Amino acid sequence: MANTTKQKHTKRDEKKSKARLTDSGDMEDPVSKGELIRWITGGAMILIAILLLIAFVSNLFTGAYDQHLADDEPARNWLGRGGVWLVENAMNRTFGQATFFLPILMIALAFKILQIGRIRMWKWLINCILLTIWFSVAGALFQRYFFTDSYIILGGMHGQTALEYLAGKIGILGTLIALIITAVAYVGYLSGETIHFIRKTLARARKEETIEPTDEALRGDDDSLASLDDEPLEPHEERSQEEIATTITFGSETKAAVAEIPAEVPFEVKSNEEQLPEEKEMTVSIGKGEEEADLDSTGALEPYDPKLDLSMYKYPTIDLLDKRDTANVAVDMEEQKKNKDQILRALQNFGVEISSIKATVGPTITLYEITPAPGVRISKIRNLEDDIALSLSALGIRIIAPIPGKGTVGIEVPNAKPQMVSMESIINSRKFQTTEFELPMALGKTITNEIFMVDLAKMPHLLVAGATGQGKSVGLNAIITSLLYKKHPAELKLVMVDPKKVEFSVYNPIVNHFLAQVEGNEDTEEPIITDVNKVVQTLKSLCQEMDTRYDLLKKARARNIKEYNEKFKSRQLNPNNGHKFMPYIVVIIDEFGDLIMTAGKEIELPIARIAQLARAVGIHMIIATQRPTTNIITGTIKANFPARMAFKVSAMIDSRTILDRPGANQLVGKGDMLFLAGNEPVRVQCAFVDTPEVERICNYIACQQSYNAPFPLPHVAMEGDGGEGPDVDMERLDPMLEEVAKLVVSTQQGSTSMIQRKFAIGYNRAGRLMDQLEKIGVVGPAQGSKPREVLCVGDIELLRLLENIR
Repeated sequence: MANTTKQKHTKRDEKKSKARLTDSGDMEDPVSKGELIRWITGGAMILIAILLLIAFVSNLFTGAYDQHLADDEPARNWLGRGGVWLVENAMNRTFGQATFFLPILMIALAFKILQIGRIRMWKWLINCILLTIWFSVAGALFQRYFFTDSYIILGGMHGQTALEYLAGKIGILGTLIALIITAVAYVGYLSGETIHFIRKTLARARKEETIEPTDEALRGDDDSLASLDDEPLEPHEERSQEEIATTITFGSETKAAVAEIPAEVPFEVKSNEEQLPEEKEMTVSIGKGEEEADLDSTGALEPYDPKLDLSMYKYPTIDLLDKRDTANVAVDMEEQKKNKDQILRALQNFGVEISSIKATVGPTITLYEITPAPGVRISKIRNLEDDIALSLSALGIRIIAPIPGKGTVGIEVPNAKPQMVSMESIINSRKFQTTEFELPMALGKTITNEIFMVDLAKMPHLLVAGATGQGKSVGLNAIITSLLYKKHPAELKLVMVDPKKVEFSVYNPIVNHFLAQVEGNEDTEEPIITDVNKVVQTLKSLCQEMDTRYDLLKKARARNIKEYNEKFKSRQLNPNNGHKFMPYIVVIIDEFGDLIMTAGKEIELPIARIAQLARAVGIHMIIATQRPTTNIITGTIKANFPARMAFKVSAMIDSRTILDRPGANQLVGKGDMLFLAGNEPVRVQCAFVDTPEVERICNYIACQQSYNAPFPLPHVAMEGDGGEGPDVDMERLDPMLEEVAKLVVSTQQGSTSMIQRKFAIGYNRAGRLMDQLEKIGVVGPAQGSKPREVLCVGDIELLRLLENIR
């Protein structure tokens, strides 16, 4: 029996010595296929992590230069243009500087795959995710107030989005408090883990000092030794002397613990391909993820993102607008009671009995709703408008008889102390922040203090009218501001026409972001169109753009721009066939009356054509005039502009011209307006946005990355283009040519009408003379209704030109 036991001990020792020799590398063992794959995967992950770290660290020093890198310039990033691409896509578009945790996590995962050390992957994953999200939001909050102009994006796109969401829900202060609380909680958790680790280390050290293998323990009983013989050893995990000593000392416990392991599986058969269940699961998940990534990159393409070119674009922030404290203005109850009594007294004096009256206080107007007694005619109350205004000593009242949807009559009375509606209160409202309108226009507040907002894409065109100084230009700025706050430069382009040359000049800095311009005029013309001849060219160019878009919609079998863009973003349309993403184009024309007087039909015809057809292809118009007369707002214009916005006008006939009813002549001015988009107009107090606020918004946008040029509109040839001059027979020159040339040079005015007056000739002959002067080089080409430019500046030069034709 003793000999048998001794033989067992001898065989067991030989097997263990072979295992130790194999693990220590003293004996050569061929590398298995599973181990080779494991080392290749782990090494590749470590290499990718190092490349990411190099690119990210280099961005801290070279990012300022690489951010404005041209196509032909070399990158300064340590990894070249590849490093710039990694920083842009893996850092700036994700979590910002918090992305540094990504290569750290990749290295930890590589160590787990390579079985270097003992790594609890789930702890690494959870901690890295929490730290990445926390530092991303905290970085965005920190950069919002301190490093606003820095090229380093601390929080990335995720941080900005999360900060805006949290700020909208709990405010900036609440977001800061939430960050502090989560940081304190995490530090507390980390401290607990650290204490647990220290205790475990100290306990292990004490165990090494007190527990040593004794002879009795080494001898043990046969059952313990037998169970030890049957226990398979892991080839990738060497047991320390401490673990062996502990196992032998508590042999009975070990026997119970390993009783479930099959004794017939010897360690020689266990190859390197066999792993723990946890490791097998990990390896399978890695292979699956790589397979899915390949399928995404080579199979189905990702949806097209039109914002990708300006992916780092930041929408204007709310702090760019002035916060005016007008929300907490107390309602003057004495004024309301006084007005109620005077309305009741005025109605009773004329024999009108009412059963009830109530008031709704707005920013500038208070609406008194009265319920007439049975048998009272509505027309009788409507005819008392002037008498009620006299009794109230008001600037002007407006009677709505009856109020649509209610069985009451409304009497609108101006407040003695009107309140200003700030643009900040409109933009910061929940209604505007959560709107899903395609082209939201936040205009102001109604009589009931509700935010009034409409969708230009559904209107689809807007006509604005009002006398000088009544808020028309401020209303246009409010419309543009709300569009800039809600739309990305890839989704919206603006065409601005400003004959006064001063109203829209504040938007010049955002030319490459939001403005559109006729192709070829980018370097020679200002982005804001002020020349009448260029207005005609731009409108004709828009008509050509409209026709091109309709052709694309026809090819794509789409009914409108929304359906077309959805198909294009989902990669259903091939760009090689001419398809492209279509941004909305909004044409804003100020002082439309001046353009009609100057160019007439040349302006009206393309505007009418755009208004009739351009809705489906995303081209919308907003035209404003301070003279809403019938020769300015013609029947063609009115028929295609169903939405009207009327500020105060001087006469009732002007109100009828724009609204087809009186009412605009009874407004109080200073932004008080009537908006008509249906059957009944809505009275709105327009939001006030000052010029410095608009300048701050434009400068904020202009400081960001932009396109290389304005959005190009197709070039349209105009009269006078070409440079070769008119077709003139130089053999049959007019006898008066020399005399006319001297007059034109002396007065420096190339006007056909002046030649008619001075020489008492007809228009046809004067036109031929002007063509001959252009041919010989005295005047330049025609400029529409404007006089021609005189190219010859002196008598000597004129004599030289005349000598050439003799």
